Amino acid sequence: MNKLLLATLIVLIPGMAMAHPGIGGTFGLAAGFAHPIGGFDHVLVMAAIGLLAVTLGGRSTVLVPLSFLAVMVLGGALGWAGIAIPAVEFGIALSVVAVGGLIVFKSRIPASLAIAAAAMFAVFHGHAHGSEMPVGADVAGYMLGFVLATALLHAAGMALGASIHRLGSTYGTVGAGLVGSLITAAGVGMLAGVI
Repeated sequence: MNKLLLATLIVLIPGMAMAHPGIGGTFGLAAGFAHPIGGFDHVLVMAAIGLLAVTLGGRSTVLVPLSFLAVMVLGGALGWAGIAIPAVEFGIALSVVAVGGLIVFKSRIPASLAIAAAAMFAVFHGHAHGSEMPVGADVAGYMLGFVLATALLHAAGMALGASIHRLGSTYGTVGAGLVGSLITAAGVGMLAGVI
């Protein structure tokens, strides 16, 4: 799994420089792929969704990331169509706090809550992607790009979760709690405007 995480980072890091419209190939797949990677808030939540899925285990390993991906596409379509959703940036920052908190308190939450939270926050992330699509971009290619990037970020979070899980039940719980706490703290910083 560490090799998967390393390979994912090697593929994703160069794209960060091209995350904003007007730089490099801004149309279609490349622009869509670069958009989630260009935002620290998106990267944190999307990797955290993968970590949460592995931490919860069972069906959640598949259903939490799939619910995020599916609803993110819906949010992207709303953003592309110009249908406003209030407080998108606040919703994105709040998602960082909430998903980090779900990781911290994983033993006390039902899988259905994690799936619902992933879906709810995916609307905000998708809307941001869709509303920031470059004018004249290939819509299908752009959406496919941000879905692929998101899936890779989920996979990176899942790889991290699997690595933490290998530490054993005591250290794994502490490790997941620590990572979840750091994610939550970053989200609080975003809400406060310091990050």
